[in-house]
Formats: sequence, structure tokens, C-alpha cells
Amino acid sequence: MDKLKILVVDDESRMRKLVRDFLKKKDYEVIEAADGEEALDYFFEDKSISLIICDVMMPKINGFEVVKEIRQYSQVPIIMLTAKGEESDELNGFDLGVDEYISKPFSPKILVARVEAILRRSNSLVAGEVLEAGGIQLDIAAHEVKIDGSPISLSFKEFELLTYFVMNQGVALSREKILNNVWNYDYFGDARTIDTHVKKLRSKLGEKGDYIKTIWGMGYKFEVGEQ
Repeated sequence: MDKLKILVVDDESRMRKLVRDFLKKKDYEVIEAADGEEALDYFFEDKSISLIICDVMMPKINGFEVVKEIRQYSQVPIIMLTAKGEESDELNGFDLGVDEYISKPFSPKILVARVEAILRRSNSLVAGEVLEAGGIQLDIAAHEVKIDGSPISLSFKEFELLTYFVMNQGVALSREKILNNVWNYDYFGDARTIDTHVKKLRSKLGEKGDYIKTIWGMGYKFEVGEQ
């Protein structure tokens, strides 16, 4: 079986080497890019990249611009690295379609664990299964969503979140439960990650977004009914 390929984008060579060495220990193939321009060149040349780890602050083209460009053509999972830790930066990244956010300095072992979690989940969602609920159709294998027959574009995480909601119709889901099942790691933060993704998902679903009910003080429930 071919090794899964990861693109690591950072202008600091020491940081790239640190991440590369830990990923190679887990038998991933690693491609390195020193700036955003180089990253885009590599990405559009190589269609087999499974995941991107991208720094925010970089010369030529910054990380946000890289994500913006890639998201026009691909929903490949993207982990952003940032030294800032600013809330506005994280929300900006999520709005662009970033799947994970890790602040520097970070533990390489934690980064690898998150990489494995994302790839494990993205590779497990390949069963030839189609889920349907109230005019929403999810093709798991193709990673496609249709609303009343019309396709819509979701990021990797939005697709996973919607899949989790549809598979747990009528069940009250706490934010912690959603984080553990969709993000698949212990999340040491607040609820902004989930709330941001739910807000975007509701928007993309249009009137079907009303199926996602807010349970104040707890989390959410997906329920098909009168809108």
C-alpha cells in the first residue's frame, strides 16, 4: 500500500524538520515547502496529497491565502499552525475551511495524533453508503452532499459534522460528545470550534439548516421536522 503523502508548509526549516521527522516515524511520506507560493506549486502538481500542515505567517503568500486558493479546488484536510493564537485568526481560518488549528509551540506527538485522527476518519468514510434525511443526501464514498438533488460544497470537517448529525438524528449531543466523535481528540479549548462549524454548516444547508437545533447550555440536536 502506498504511503499517505503530507505537505508540510513552513518558512522555518527547523520546524519543517521537526514535523517531518515525527511524521516519517509513522511511515508517512512528507513533502516540504518553504513558503506559500512553493506550497501551491507542489499541491497543484501532485494530486495524491492526503493532508496539508500549513503555517500562517510566511513570505510571498501567507497561510490564509494558501488555504483560500486550495479550497477553490479541493477539500483536502488542512491543519493550520500559528504562533499568534488570536481568536480572530482562528475564526478567519475556520471560515476559509481549515479543519484543525494548532498553536506554536506544540508537542509534535500531539500534532501527529491529530494527523492520524484526521486521516483515519477520512479513510474510514469510504464505505459505499448513502445517508438521507429530510431532503439531504450524503454520499459517504464520494464525499458529496446534495440538498433536494442539488450538490453543495462542504469542507472536510463540515461533511463529517453533518454525517455525525444525520447518523444521530433526534439525539441530544453535547459539545464534548461532538468534539470527541468528530474531531476525535481531547480538545482543550472552548466551544468556538463547534459553534463556528455549525454556523457555517447551517448557512450552507439553507432552509435545511433549521434541522440543526441548538440546545442551550448543552449542544445540538439534528431533527427533521417542520421548519
